[in-house]
Amino acid sequence: MNQLVPLPVLLPLCATGVSLAFGTRLARFQRFISVAVLTAVLGLSVVLMVAADRQGPLSVHLGDFAPPLGITLVADRLAGLMLTVSSAVTLAVLVYSLGQGMADRDKETPVAVFHPAYLILVAGVSLTFIAGDLVNLYVGFEIMLVASFVLLTLGGTGPRIRAGSTYVIISLFSSMLFLTAIAMTYAATGTANLAQLAVRLPELPLGVQTLVQAMLLTVFAIKAAVFPLAAWLPDSYPTAPAPVTAVFAGLLTKVGIYCMLRTETLLFPGNRLGDLLMALALASMIVGILGAVAQTDLKRLFSFTLISHIGYMVFGIGLATREAYGGAIFYVAHHITVQTSLFLVAGLIERRGGTNELTRLGGMARSAPLLAALFFVPAMNFAGIPPFSGFIGKLGLMRAGVSDGSVWAWILVAGATVTSLLTLYVMAKIWNLAFWRTEPPGQAAYGTVLEAADDSDDDDPDTGPDRIPGTGDEGIGPVPAGQTLAATLQGRAVTTTIRPPRAMTAATAGAVLLGLAFTVLAGPLAAFTDRSAAELIARSPYVEEVLGR
Repeated sequence: MNQLVPLPVLLPLCATGVSLAFGTRLARFQRFISVAVLTAVLGLSVVLMVAADRQGPLSVHLGDFAPPLGITLVADRLAGLMLTVSSAVTLAVLVYSLGQGMADRDKETPVAVFHPAYLILVAGVSLTFIAGDLVNLYVGFEIMLVASFVLLTLGGTGPRIRAGSTYVIISLFSSMLFLTAIAMTYAATGTANLAQLAVRLPELPLGVQTLVQAMLLTVFAIKAAVFPLAAWLPDSYPTAPAPVTAVFAGLLTKVGIYCMLRTETLLFPGNRLGDLLMALALASMIVGILGAVAQTDLKRLFSFTLISHIGYMVFGIGLATREAYGGAIFYVAHHITVQTSLFLVAGLIERRGGTNELTRLGGMARSAPLLAALFFVPAMNFAGIPPFSGFIGKLGLMRAGVSDGSVWAWILVAGATVTSLLTLYVMAKIWNLAFWRTEPPGQAAYGTVLEAADDSDDDDPDTGPDRIPGTGDEGIGPVPAGQTLAATLQGRAVTTTIRPPRAMTAATAGAVLLGLAFTVLAGPLAAFTDRSAAELIARSPYVEEVLGR
């Protein structure tokens, strides 16, 4: 069973090579490879999660080199759960993107870039979850960075290039800080292996421990978009295509939360910086949700709610009790799925209405009832309305705060309550503007022209206006990628609204149902996260599995 641990990383990497080899020559086979590999990764993740729950942590030393020389990969309950949820989400987003036709854009480039970049992103995420040392954790971050920049800048538009550049600059800064922290840790302990660090770090002076802890927390807080290190997120994510934004918002920020959980429990027990973490959690909750209240652009609004709800997870990490860790892990699994669902729905809304601007939308409860249902369910789940899993996760964290009884804990309980109420207000605002009110004058119907422009600013004026295969001046042909349709009309580029392909709707419905499954299976999931929290606090199962003690 231990030999299965590297496969969630190796399978996507091997599939990347196959995908690049075929390129656009066999586009259908390329898509088949991506779906098949992510399905296999999901199956492997479930097997590893169940095995880790029954047998304890699983580890493998690549090349059979013992720490600190070799590369160690470890799958315990927490890693298994994160692998499973992330694999399910990335598979749903891939199906959504195929339905949207994003991959078809690769015909315009020398290589089919979307599928390889997406598979590399999945490999990087998987590596961060099972990395048994700080160096390979850093490698996982860098793999994600490379793939993320490609995905953020798909299409090469000005806003996407600017947003991608901001993302890369921030990520490179955090990477440089991470390398510095790794160098300091290795110089002080002689190892970067997490299990060995759990034994050696307590022997260092308290000041050195605290400095290393603070540097690592800063790196992971940037990745997780914890206030005040989250200013980059609202400007970076909304410019990307809907499926890219969905997987970034739903999953990549949780990689930072996972790293905080792993290092705070394994390397720095004792909660020395607990008060600081709770202060940051409160600030993230309040500032994030107030930012969301002020937005009318749907994607930016969801980006601010993402920052806000990261605060709930940091709240649990700051409390550092078994109940708090269990609540934080439960909320991470819930949030990955529900946040991804909301961004996928945002893509459908944009496709239906031709815009993300809420003030220009309306009447979708009548004109698109299925879309209304797909929004309403995750929105109520996200707001924490009983009996959804969002309510269960928030209740677990608040109970942990009440049990702790400290001043900071009570402040966070109050802040979490206010944030939840404001989240409900934000979700109601979206519902009222986009779905419930009557259609505003000029609301676009399917197939209507939204805008027209001449070809003066076309990238290639020699080829005339941008066209789609099968279209011409006489009308609209096959539907391409994106929420709008670029075609030509009397020599001008026009944009029209189009119906979402069934695959997009089915993938969104699948993500929504996965969120509902967390509600139906809340009892077993809560028990699993509680066992995960107990294993994190104990530390010995992880250390003994890696070091063989």
